[in-house]
Amino acid sequence: MSGKRKAPSSDDNPNADISDLLIELADYERNVNRNIHKYNAYRSAASVISKHPTRLQSGKEAKALKGVGTKIAEKIDEFLKTGTLQKIEKIRASDTNVAINELTRVSGIGPAKARQLVTDHSITSVAKLRRRKDLLNRHQQIGLEHFEDFEKRIPRAEIEVIEKSLKQHIEALDPEYIITICGSYRRGAESSGDVDALVTHPSYTSSEEGGERTGKNGILYQVVEALKKAKLITDTLSQGLTKFMGVCLTKADDALYRRLDIRLLPHDQYFCGVLYFTGSDLFNKDMRTHALQQGFTLNEYTIRPVGSTGVPGEPLPVTSEKDVFEYINYPYKLPKERCM
Repeated sequence: MSGKRKAPSSDDNPNADISDLLIELADYERNVNRNIHKYNAYRSAASVISKHPTRLQSGKEAKALKGVGTKIAEKIDEFLKTGTLQKIEKIRASDTNVAINELTRVSGIGPAKARQLVTDHSITSVAKLRRRKDLLNRHQQIGLEHFEDFEKRIPRAEIEVIEKSLKQHIEALDPEYIITICGSYRRGAESSGDVDALVTHPSYTSSEEGGERTGKNGILYQVVEALKKAKLITDTLSQGLTKFMGVCLTKADDALYRRLDIRLLPHDQYFCGVLYFTGSDLFNKDMRTHALQQGFTLNEYTIRPVGSTGVPGEPLPVTSEKDVFEYINYPYKLPKERCM
């Protein structure tokens, strides 16, 4: 749901230097060039390469992996042969590029704001930004305050503590609430960048969206207030009718301030949402492609049959993730098997 952190490197990843290089290129394309297409391409390639079990020996070998295109393979070849990449050297030689990339690591600061801070106020580092908090909105000030904490990966054991606390306090409101922590945590990762929680209640359906259940005193508001009262949530970055972005403090040893997103979904859309927000991105893309081949359209809300006219029909009933797999005749994958 949020993406401010660098992808983790691991001692178990023989291609960590290659995937880190691609992440650096991705951040440059997003933060400086504002090219989301290239950003996604580099991120996808980095994800695939980070999971490759053996050391890549050439760009040609890399290109054989799903998600690695010709141009990225050429860059990998250059890096493997020379130990560096000319494009990266040029990026690192530009003080403006380096400054923008650093400032966008602060939660709430996007590429446009970072460029403004650099060009209009000569703020070229987080350290300098701390002396000009007056230039930031509330979200950005909180992001700056907890910058070091937000930069750190969250160990799985700590998310388990957060998950237990979320369920305890939300189910105290009503035991019928359903809470799922998604993202890489649900896929079994040993650490995650933030905590992404989905919440629903059997009585809340898509027919009620925009009604009093999502109003100021609706479900999400009550959930967030309960978590604030329990001192799990310490700050609010933004809050709408169905999505909360904020900061939580765990009760684990050496607890830190962590990013927490909570999304409220209608019960009839919940399991499509759980499937989508569990990921991975490449797995979701593969499933959507397969669904279309089977005559269905699938997204984070619904699965619908596509008629002969190409117009999607009414949403099909979904009571579990497995329903979606069965509709499109796709072998069921456990969350830990979806790290494509």
